Formats: sequence, C-alpha cells, structure tokens
Amino acid sequence: MPYPTELDYWTEEVSIGFGQMSRTQARVLALYSYGMAMTQHSGQTMVSTFLGLLLGQSIANIRQRLREWTYEGTQKRGEKRRTVAVAGHFASLLSLILRYWWRPKQVVLALDVTYLRDRHTILTVSVVYRGCAIPVAWHILKGNQQGEWHPLWVDLVERLQQTVGLPKRVWVLCDRGLYSKRLFEVIHKGGWHPVMRIRPQGLYRRPQGKQWQALERSAFRGMKSTCRRVVCFKGDPLLCTLWVQWPAQYDEPCLMLTDLAPRQLTGGNPYALRTWIEGGFKDLKRGGLHWEQSKITDPQRMERLLFIMALALFWLIRQGSVQADELLADASLPPLSCTTLGWLSTLVAAIHQHPLPFAYFSPYSFPYPPS
Repeated sequence: MPYPTELDYWTEEVSIGFGQMSRTQARVLALYSYGMAMTQHSGQTMVSTFLGLLLGQSIANIRQRLREWTYEGTQKRGEKRRTVAVAGHFASLLSLILRYWWRPKQVVLALDVTYLRDRHTILTVSVVYRGCAIPVAWHILKGNQQGEWHPLWVDLVERLQQTVGLPKRVWVLCDRGLYSKRLFEVIHKGGWHPVMRIRPQGLYRRPQGKQWQALERSAFRGMKSTCRRVVCFKGDPLLCTLWVQWPAQYDEPCLMLTDLAPRQLTGGNPYALRTWIEGGFKDLKRGGLHWEQSKITDPQRMERLLFIMALALFWLIRQGSVQADELLADASLPPLSCTTLGWLSTLVAAIHQHPLPFAYFSPYSFPYPPS
C-alpha cells in the first residue's frame, strides 16, 4: 500500500533537513514522528499499530523498526548499523524550524528542567512559540545522577550557536537556579541576548561606584519595573543590566540579568515568555504525547525518543499556527493550543483527503522593541 501524500512530503522534508542521516534513518524518523503526531502518543505499540493499519504492513515489523531507531548500533539487527547521535543534529533541528519562521526574524529560546517521575532529569533548550515549545537541544540524566549542570547547559547552547541561518536577534531566557557567569558570557559572545532570573541574594554596585549593596534591597512590593547598569556579585563580578520588578500580587520580587541596554527594556517583560516552555512540557506529557508512560530506562535511548517527539511537535505546532491565525479573529471561541489545533486540522484533512495548507510559524507580538 502506498504512503499517504502528506507522509511522503514529510519524509522528503526530514531527509533534506537531516542530510547527515542515512536514508533509512531519515525514513524511519519521518515515519515514527508522523505516527506520533497523528496518534498524539509516543508509545511504540500505539504508533506501530496505527502505522501498520494505515500502510497495510506488518505491525510487528514496523514496531521493530521503530524500536531499533532508539537503539545503539551494536544492538540493532543486520550489518553496518549505526547509532543515531542526536546531539550532532541539534543545529539541524533548529535550522529546520527557522526555515519556516516568518518575519520578524527573532527567536526566543528558553532553558528549563523537567522530570519523568524519579527516573530521568531532562535539561532542555526549547524554541517557545505562542504558549507552546519545541525542544531543540537537551541532555537527559538518570534521576539520581549527581554532577554539575552548568557545563551541560553551556554545551547545549554552543551546539545551537552552530546553526546556519540564525536570525539577528535570539533571546535566551533562564529561570532561577540556572544562572552562571560562564553561561551568561557564552550566550552573549555568541551574539545572543541572555535574560536570566536570579535569586535576591548577593551584592551589586554601580559600574563606577565602590559601595556594594544587597540585591534584596533593590526591590519593594508594588514597585514598577526598573533597570540599570550594574556590576553584580562581589565574588565573581559581572557587568550587566539588572532589571527589577515586584508586582503587589506576588510574594517575592523578580530580578533579572541581561546584556540588553536599559533603553531596550522599556516596553515590557520578555521573561514572561519563559512560561511557554511549561506548555511545551505539558504537550510532551499528559497534555499531548504521554511521554511519562514510556518504559525506556536508558538516558541515551530516551534522548533519541525525545528527538522524534520534538519533530512531532514541530509538525503539529506549525500546522496549528495556521489555524490559530484564523481563529484569533473570533473572540467567542475558547482558546486551543497550536499543538491541539495542528492535530485537529491534520485529522480533518486526512478524513476529507484534502492536502494540508502550506504551514509556517507566523510572527507574534514581542514585549519590547528590537535592538
């Protein structure tokens, strides 16, 4: 039975986007991610059963092909089998997304950690977009594994900075606990803009001043946002812009460090976009692909599975973006995420045997003027 037209298009798109992969690897990757997108599930049994019924092929054979994509080369059947090293494809994944990124040419990345019960800790860099997020680089650790995280974050950022065709403005948002001077400088030296939230601990001073002051005294409840050039942290000084605000409804202030000039921060709080990565975690887990049900225990195999899931989200969010633009005009309709809209529009097109419209990521309003 021939492949559906949309699956053929998707296979070609994946093959071009990841030219370093073998033809077989790219074909199984496209098949696996398409099955995930259509079933809204990451389970191999669910996906392989759907694909077997759709293509009129042996479900057992398809399931074995999907399983082996996440295996090490030595564990696969046949000769000359290779391990898929997903870290080497992070830049290609971001390039594939940017290929469909409509103007303005600015991208927001968010760094955050998520967990699969107590089995895995996932360090993730995601492109955030309209309440959703697409992972583009990650490192997965065993849940009880000890070690320093900051070198891992630096490695992920440096891999993405090798991406061809990056836009001029890339903003990198980090939550509390992820700050390090080294990570700040790596982001900045790569031409990107860090926006890193910090805890109100430590000292700061004016660039030309000598007297250090406590960061916790830089904010008071109900204050409006303010920013100034400062030197932060007496023990390991960093010249940056300190942005502080404390809305009255919150119990603690929000302090952020960035390399942006104060005049560039007068239009709003870019850090608010970081919450979109939480929507991405929801789409990966119970709200979408049900990642938490995976039985995989090996971190490297889990990293390969996440690569497939990232492509599935890329497909769904890109398709849903087209529908979101049309539905925004009707304020009476309850909002649905781009991921859900993409899934529904793909199902409707398959039922009616209509081709999917050309899909792209349309621009969204940005909270402050570009540099």
